[in-house]
This record gives sequence, structure tokens and C-alpha cells, in this order.
Amino acid sequence: MKFPITVALAAMLLIPTVSRGKDLPRSTPEEQGISSAAVLSFVEAADSQFDSLHSFMLVRHGHVVAEGWWAPYHAEARHSLYSLSKSFASTAIGLAIEEGKLSLHDPVVKFFPEDLRAAPSDHLQAMRVSDLLRMATGHQSEPPRTDSVPWTRSFLEHPVPFKPGTHFLYNTSATYMQSAIVQKVTEVKLIDYLRPRLFDPLGIENPQWETSPQGISTGGYGLSIRTEDIARFGQLYLQKGKWNGQQLVPEKWISEATARQTATGSNPASDWDQGYGYQFWRCRHGAFRGDGAFGQYCVVLPELDAVIAITSGVKNMPDVLNVVWDRLLPAFHAEPQAPNPEVAAKLKQTLASLRIPPQTGAAMPPKILGKQYAIAQNKHQLEAVRFESGPAAGEVTISLRCNGTEYPTVCRSGDWTRGRTAFSGGASQPVAVSGAWTADDTFTAQYCFYETPFTATVRFKFTGDEVLADCQYNASFGPAADFKLRGTTGPSSSDK
Repeated sequence: MKFPITVALAAMLLIPTVSRGKDLPRSTPEEQGISSAAVLSFVEAADSQFDSLHSFMLVRHGHVVAEGWWAPYHAEARHSLYSLSKSFASTAIGLAIEEGKLSLHDPVVKFFPEDLRAAPSDHLQAMRVSDLLRMATGHQSEPPRTDSVPWTRSFLEHPVPFKPGTHFLYNTSATYMQSAIVQKVTEVKLIDYLRPRLFDPLGIENPQWETSPQGISTGGYGLSIRTEDIARFGQLYLQKGKWNGQQLVPEKWISEATARQTATGSNPASDWDQGYGYQFWRCRHGAFRGDGAFGQYCVVLPELDAVIAITSGVKNMPDVLNVVWDRLLPAFHAEPQAPNPEVAAKLKQTLASLRIPPQTGAAMPPKILGKQYAIAQNKHQLEAVRFESGPAAGEVTISLRCNGTEYPTVCRSGDWTRGRTAFSGGASQPVAVSGAWTADDTFTAQYCFYETPFTATVRFKFTGDEVLADCQYNASFGPAADFKLRGTTGPSSSDK
């Protein structure tokens, strides 16, 4: 599935029902010096303020004291991290440096002589690995990444008007170069290099990382792991690289990577103006974080001995951190707190019922059921849609034919059902669907792709023998509207 750039039960439990044998230890908030009332205040505020928060985990003194998933998101589902991937990529650089495979001061051009088709400029020759890490490559705009030119070559051919180290530019292509360097010096992909050194020791099972057309892990985005995996990574950095008595990442690297290496602004009220380290942001309140588009967070608070992991699909990322500071910071105390059974019970009950609101409305009129609508040729490769009775009363099966493959999904009003589907010519994705008749002529279906930040709302408007389908996403790098397509009853174009 191509989202606008490129689902099941959820519960919050103080004691989890699912364990892979490597989970972080669990505790109550009060045992670790945290007020359940303040945690409840945070959850209630987040649930009311954001319509697409997906998960939350709070760790104090190495213990998970609160965790929750908004259905259809759930604990065992991986979630795409977007730029939070960058913090994992930079960790690989630190490990490779420790193993003597490169240094912070190595020139970038040293690793890719085959991609230098002209004499490099003075600024390009001066660009070093450290400049990639701190987003100070000297670029004025980010180098492109297309299918037609190797991404390393595009990076090296892009103008470098500023002296490296003097100009901050958030630069995903620079993180890709880190991944490419790791693969060059280790002869394995970034994800495979990290597997025995980071993922396996932390108990991060089956991580997924997208690759470039050249077969290199994308580095700056594309990593998908579970919420607890994010928390484990944050806890590793909180513990200065130690895990179960083993120094997985050098303490010196942890200190340098999370320190302010580059100035990013001067607004004391902005979490994006506190400086940048090696693919980590500095925050207010003495914290640091890795983050990704649409609200993927790994927030580490060394002064409070705490880690906060959040996944979401929000449009305004600063708002999430503001709620964290306003509602959660008052929860922390130096000593254990007296139990508060009444509030603890309410917290548990509240979080056990968290969910993304499903579509509600009336049942589908019989006149629509059994009809197939052929869709004219389009860039999204959607060829036909068919509506039929579902396996249970009140359910409807919507079958989308995309790029020659049929994807039937069952939906009903007021609930989520899981399946797989594809949009816009991409590969099929896990999805949870809800749907209902929302007007006399309109059936609305929500497709929640619960391993990503995205939910697509598709409205099917019927007129005579025609249907007009339009799609809009909850969040997007560009326009939220994805397509408007028209279909007519009869065989699809691929049947002709």
C-alpha cells in the first residue's frame, strides 16, 4: 500500500496477558513513585485531544507502570517509526566505530568513490561522518531519493553550499548515507548488523526495515517494531548502553549521541529548539528523544529515571509532547506513593476501553448488495469494488480488486474487524475495517492500517448504476485526499 507519501482488541494492563519471555518487568505506578491519578489525567487528556493516538508506555526505574493501545492497535503489532528509525541507525554507526570499522572524522566521499562522477567540491570533500550524524552536512536542500539514480550518487551530486558543520538541515538522505556506510564497511545490511548487537539482546523480535532500490536499509525511516521495543531501546540509552549487565553500546557514545551537537533554534518553549545530537533531539525538562513523523516517540528523562514510548497518527507533533509535560511530569515523586486502589481501578478500566472510534451508522440497503462496480483505469490500480452480505448479520463484505488481486474485507457499524487489503497499487497490508450507511446514498468505510500511522476513510456515494469513491487519510505529508474514482455496474476492465 502506498500511503500519502510513498487491526482486534487493545488493552491497557498493569500486568500483561501476553509475554514473549523477554518483557520488561511490570509494576504499579505508586510502587515506582508515580501517581495513578496523574497518569489517568494524561490518558484522558490524550484520548480527548487526539483522534489518532495509537499506543503509550511509561517506564520508571526499569519497570513498565502503564501501557495502553487504542484498538485496533495492539501490543503485538509492529508500528512504522518513520524518523525514529534514525536513532537506531546512528546507534549502528557508534557500534561500527567501536569495532574499528570507521571513525567520526572519516570523509564521506571515502566510502563511495564509484559514485563520484566529477571532482568533488571543497565542501563535499570536507563533509565527515560526524556531519551526517548531526544533520550539518552543508546542504541547503535535502538530496533527492528516486528510483532512477542510486541514492548515494544523488547525495554526492547534490550541491553543498555551506561549510559542513555550520548549517543545520534535517536531512533524511544523510541518515541513509549512514546506513550505506555501515553496509559498505560491514558487508551486511544495517538491520542485519544490528540484529545480533542490539535487536536480539534487547528481545526485539522480527524487526522490519525498508530498503532502497539498491538493497540498502533506508536508515532514516522504514523501521517497524513494537511499542515495548521502543521502550526497551529508550531504557538502554537511559542505562547508558548497559543491558542485563552487558555493555551493548559504549557509554561514551550514548553521552555524545544524546548531547547537543548542533544548535537548532533559540525558543526555550519549543522542543525542536533545544539542539540536536547524533540523530537524537534534545528536549525541555532535561530530556532527549528520538521521534518520527505523525507522532512516534521515544522520550528519555534521565533526571526522572523514566522512558515514555508513544505511537500515533497525529498532525501536530508538538501537541503530544505538551500533554506529556503538562500531565505526566507532575506524576513523578522521589519515593514510592501510598496505594490508591480506587483511582488505580479507574485507570485500568479507562485504558482497557481505549480505541480509535469506528465508523457508525445504519446497515447497508439490500439494493447495493451483490453489485460489482467496474472502475475506469487509474493510477491507483483499483479495478473494481463489490458489496455483499457478510458472514454474520449486519456485516458487509467489501471486495476491492487492486492490480488483479481481490481483497475482501468484512466490516460492520461500531466495531473493527481484521483483514488485509491494498490501496493505490501497493502490497497488501494488515487492516481493520468498520463501515456503515451514513446517508441515504453514502456508505462510509474506515480502513485502519494498524501497523502504520494511517487510517483511510473511503466514502462510496451511489447514484443509479454508478458509485463515486473518495478517500481521505487522517494524516499525510501532502494533501490528505488520496483519490476520487468513479465506478459503474458490470464487469471490470480486467474482465473484458
